This record gives sequence, C-alpha cells and structure tokens, in this order.
Amino acid sequence: MNPLSVLLEVPASDPTEIYRLRDGLYGVDLLAAGVVHLDFFTWLADHASTLGAICAHFDLHIRPADVMMTLYTALGLVTQSGGCFHLTLRAREHLVKGSPWYLAPYYGALKDRPMTLDMLKVLRTGKPANWGSYDAAAWAQSMEKPEFAEQFTAAMDCRGVFLGQALAKKLNLSESTSLLDIAGGSGVYACSIVAHHPHLKATVFEKAPVDRIAREAIARKGCSDKVDVVAGDMFAQELPGGADVHLISNVLHDWDDAVVREILSKSHRALAPGGLLIIHDCHINAEKTGPLPVANYSALLMHSTEGKCYSVGEMRALFGQIGFDWIEFQPTAADRSFILARKV
Repeated sequence: MNPLSVLLEVPASDPTEIYRLRDGLYGVDLLAAGVVHLDFFTWLADHASTLGAICAHFDLHIRPADVMMTLYTALGLVTQSGGCFHLTLRAREHLVKGSPWYLAPYYGALKDRPMTLDMLKVLRTGKPANWGSYDAAAWAQSMEKPEFAEQFTAAMDCRGVFLGQALAKKLNLSESTSLLDIAGGSGVYACSIVAHHPHLKATVFEKAPVDRIAREAIARKGCSDKVDVVAGDMFAQELPGGADVHLISNVLHDWDDAVVREILSKSHRALAPGGLLIIHDCHINAEKTGPLPVANYSALLMHSTEGKCYSVGEMRALFGQIGFDWIEFQPTAADRSFILARKV
C-alpha cells in the first residue's frame, strides 16, 4: 500500500463524537467546581457582574474565569448584556439555592473528585495542572524526554491523519510554493497539505527530540522528498525565513495571550511579503457563546496547559495589531476550523 494513501482517504464513518468525548472530558468538572465549591449561580442571581467583578469576588484568575464563563454561556446557564453576565431561566430554576428544582446536591458527589478539585485550583491560581503536576515548566521539560515526546507526538499524529486532510481540502494554495509548519509535531499536517497540493514543499520547525520523531514519521508516510525538518525553538529564536505560507496548527491553544502574540509576531517577521498565515485550531465564536463542544475542549486546555480555545474575535484583534489582513474563517472537521490571513 502506498503510505501516502492514509493522507488521501477518508473514513467511511464520522469520528466527531469520539473526539468530543475525549476533548470535552473536563467540562463537567468545571461546572461542578462552580456549583458545589463556589455556589456561583446562587451568587450571580443577585449580582449581575462583569468578568472582572466575578474574578474579584471569587478570587479567580482571568484566563480560567474566561473559559468558565464561556462554558456556562454555551450551556445556556448565563447570558451577557451590557458587559455583565446574568443568569438564564435554566440556571435560576436548577442551580440557585432555594429553588424547588435545585440540582447542586446531585453534583455534590463530584465535590472531591480530583479533576473537580483541579479545576478549582486552576481557577484560583491561573496555573495549569499539566496533567497533574501544576508546574508551568513541566510541559516543556516533559517534551524534552524522548519517551514522553514520542507518546504525545503519536497521539497528535493519529488525530492529524483525519484532521489534516480535512484542512488540506479546504485550502487554496495554488499561488504558494513553500510552507513552514511551526511547532508541527510529527509533521502530519505538513504531509497532508503537500499530499493534496503536490506543487508545495514544506518544512516542519520543531525542537529536539521531536524533530527526530518528525523525520521518522514523515519518512513512514513517504513524504521525505517533499517535507523536511529544521530543528529549533520558536521561543528562543526567530523562525526560518523564505516560506510564503505559515501553518500554526493546534499550537496557540496551549499558550496565554502574551505567548500567542509573540508567536504571531515572529511569524509576521519571518513570512514573505504577502504570504499567508493559516491558524488551524478549535475556535470559540466571536460572541463567546459557543459552540459547546469547543467550550468543553477549552476547559480541558485551561486545566492542562497555559492556554484555552481562542475566539474568532480575539484572533481578529491580534491579527490587526500585528499586521495581518483577515481573509476568511472556515470550519473543517470534528469542531476544528481554520483562519486564513495575509501579511500586510
């Protein structure tokens, strides 16, 4: 069998619900933390508030609080008007103390669940649990260990086989010649794109030891003649120049606002004039009302990384500040989407 075929064939069945189970794993814990630890909805019933006021009252960090309020909005529990959050009828009937339909005791069984306690800690500190370590440097350090790096990269690679070609089929890169896949992991997205756009050459930019893992994965897919790998650290150095397309796939959601701005600024400096930037990720809508599967996934990212799912509005604002012209937003598969922009 041609190893490229896996990048060109789609499954006969839709795996979206399987993705959603994994991606939404911590949404219930973020709701439980608000219900049984903060009694959040009882308080909000009498105190319609801005996000800042909510953070001040409950002593919450702004990043996880934003994720929490986006999830509660997507669940139909709160709505926003005039900059303030208000309870919906659903929340007033079922999550406010004193209501005959009050459901907090039902969630009480989750009070001491480790992940619910994790959510409370992340809400209060703003520091990611990093799959249980609470060390902000743990993620980067773990990725420097070959065994962990191989395990994590394999997980992202199997996801990318499906998501990569869904992205590649939506892109029009007929005028482009070379793609830089920034922090591209196994290279599965770069391979998928060149498989569907054979006139392109691609380079995966990754730090050690993932660069070695990427070379091996690219070779197994039969793409070594079209996709190479350059070792480097996107935080410690500038990005390689010369490409007229940059791809940042499933990267920005791991980092906070300041780091996202830094990555996008480095892309802008390295990208050829008039070049394209593709941001492939899960995106919250501009109003921050959902979609619910993405809001659930954002809860997982809030728990385990320094980031979240960024909204379309947040990305548009960053692009304008850095010097990218917005071109389009398109959904792809399994609640993912891409944003296309051009360097001014």
